[in-house]
Amino acid sequence: QVRLVESGGGLVQAGGSLRLTCTVSGRTNTFYPLGWFRQAPGKEREFVAAISWGGGTAYYADSVKGRFTISRDNAKNTVYLQMNSLKPEDTAIYYCAADQTRVGGGASTGPYDYDTWGQGTQVTVSS
Repeated sequence: QVRLVESGGGLVQAGGSLRLTCTVSGRTNTFYPLGWFRQAPGKEREFVAAISWGGGTAYYADSVKGRFTISRDNAKNTVYLQMNSLKPEDTAIYYCAADQTRVGGGASTGPYDYDTWGQGTQVTVSS
């Protein structure tokens, strides 16, 4: 059974940077897409970024495009989310997710396509 553990969240001032890390354990044959989602208080969970199993294709929400970068290291069973130029509206709990049932390449931007989730890490951006 796959387990995802996020780390790297914290409190940062607007304009600052954070790097989130998600480590995959259990079934470590990570030949599936991984994604990052976030949920702010009172709001629905929303897509942030996703990456194909080989790392060759990345997808971003318009709100983070140009500021966030997703990457993965399959040798380390890890996916990263580098967040730059952070804004107060980026404040949320960030979740890592795996889509183990996807067939073919690419990655989904829809949360319901992801079958395994981490516990989340809090990111707070102060103004």
